[in-house]
Amino acid sequence: MSKRISTFFQPLPSKKLKPDATTTAESSSSITTTVPPKPSTYTHHPSYPIPIRDPPSTITTPLLSNPAPRPLKSITNHPHLDLLYFQPFLPAPLARDLFEFLRNELPFYRVQYKIRRGGTETSINTPRYTTVFGVDDTSTFTTANSESVPTNSNFDTKVQEDTDTANHNLLDSPQQLPPANSSILVDSKTHTETKSRYRCRPRPIPPCLDILRRAVEKATDDGTRYNFVLVNYYATGDDSISYHSDDERFLGQNPTIASLSLGAGRDFLLKHKPGGGGGSGGGGSTTDADRAIANAAAKPLKFPLKSGDMLIMRGETQANWLHSVPKRKGLQGSAGALGRINITFRRAVVPGGTENYYRYNVGDGVVYRWKDEEGKMVATTE
Repeated sequence: MSKRISTFFQPLPSKKLKPDATTTAESSSSITTTVPPKPSTYTHHPSYPIPIRDPPSTITTPLLSNPAPRPLKSITNHPHLDLLYFQPFLPAPLARDLFEFLRNELPFYRVQYKIRRGGTETSINTPRYTTVFGVDDTSTFTTANSESVPTNSNFDTKVQEDTDTANHNLLDSPQQLPPANSSILVDSKTHTETKSRYRCRPRPIPPCLDILRRAVEKATDDGTRYNFVLVNYYATGDDSISYHSDDERFLGQNPTIASLSLGAGRDFLLKHKPGGGGGSGGGGSTTDADRAIANAAAKPLKFPLKSGDMLIMRGETQANWLHSVPKRKGLQGSAGALGRINITFRRAVVPGGTENYYRYNVGDGVVYRWKDEEGKMVATTE
């Protein structure tokens, strides 16, 4: 009997596809051959209270390959003010990872010190956590006869190349900082070991901060070099820093200071010093410059710095302006718990700068470490 034509167009019965042997093997192989994460490595130095973990490639690679930051804003429309404003300098994911890494890995301090005010000695409790690394221009860390510590295998090739270059150029250029595994502090000119120059104990900049220092220097590309990295951690809105200027003589004339924000946003205020740089006319009349300065002193400039933003103060700014991070009431909940890290890069030219920075950012108190399970900084017994 001839078949009806419709029988050739009947839907075929559904069949369960048998797993392909090759596909199954490949799938199984892809599961079983997953490459485990590389173990963390640490930088050791006699001056460190703890070994400091080297940054993973998830941080170093973006920092080294980071394209030019968004167009920066130059702010010079007020008397004696010269700012560069990056919004942002680091993209949000990188800023977040860097914030968490530095908060977890760096040793912090809650420095206490005494000052005299009007003949009366006053005790000061620093209202934030601090730490510092670096040494002034008169000294440098050399790799000569240093203890060998394995480099971080998580660093990409470019990081290692840059580190090797730093090793070779170290003694020829005091501004070029070596890897922190170096253990000998020497005079920048004679290359002889310095044993009695400092009362404090200078510490080399660890890789997790030194790679950031290089990225900041590259961003401005104006020849500015930094030999100190100061780190502040503002745990809550109650942590702050009062109005001040970084105009100490140990920074030289018209110092450049770069300030990078990570974590929770905070307001950064700038106001002109009263009467700074101004002058009155011969008959005691007020000039336009005087009025501009008076206005700048009376009404602070406010920069709502977000995570990844960077503000660079240069030129006559420090000599004529004050800056602060005021308390921020109501910074509670997730925003308050996040905290804020501020990293400043600067260059000290004489030993007085080294003594000052270690006295007020390390002191002689206990080390604090971030504890995830407690959600706060905790004093260690190490």
